[in-house]
Amino acid sequence: MKSKSPTVEDLRSRVDPAGLPKHVAIIMDGNGRWALRRGLPRIAGHKRGVDTVRRVTEECRKLGVSVLTLYAFSDENWGRPKEEVGFLMDMLGTFLKAEIASMKENGIRFRAIGRIERIPASARSWIDRAVSETRDNTGMVLNLALSYGGRGEILEAIKRLRAANGTASVLTEEVFSSYLDTAGLPDPDLIIRTSGEKRISNFLLWQAAYAELYFTDTLWPDFHEEDLLTAILDYQGRQRRFGLTQEQLVRK
Repeated sequence: MKSKSPTVEDLRSRVDPAGLPKHVAIIMDGNGRWALRRGLPRIAGHKRGVDTVRRVTEECRKLGVSVLTLYAFSDENWGRPKEEVGFLMDMLGTFLKAEIASMKENGIRFRAIGRIERIPASARSWIDRAVSETRDNTGMVLNLALSYGGRGEILEAIKRLRAANGTASVLTEEVFSSYLDTAGLPDPDLIIRTSGEKRISNFLLWQAAYAELYFTDTLWPDFHEEDLLTAILDYQGRQRRFGLTQEQLVRK
């Protein structure tokens, strides 16, 4: 007899609150394939993907994750068909307009990283408003990567550092990190990618140095609370050594 799949409640009960990843980052992949497999236009997949964003954000908040970063739109995505890009930008503004009240109610602080100046003014105004209206919230940080690329972020950090006129007399990893878009946030502990692709696609290149990577074949619109909890349980089953040996960790 085939055993039943664990329920959300079962999976939640297995999660160790003391071992939660502080920062979960997700490469949300598979919206287009989800739609095409159903004979639907690609935008239908993007619409369904927004529902997943809401589910995952709420579950992370309930669990006590400190930071959730979602790779929403890459630098390379500007090369997609204009109609699709336009739809995504409109959807971004609509999403933020609809979610600001919920973020304020639940104590979520909104941030955005990337080349935000490239975002159309209508959507950018909602980004600015969401940042402004939630800046005093002290709960989970919801961080959207928009018009983002890891290599570009590093280059921009170097430019900012040079523009500081040498105020950073000693350049350390910590100092350099303070010039990145993610300044003030912990590096991701767990990076999840949906859709079966096994690469990080120019996402948080500096910050991902010691992140645990989790890949799933599930397409983003089909990614539910159970999938997130399974990824977190997998993370909690790993030993993070940060270059040390197992014996050294035991002695610590």
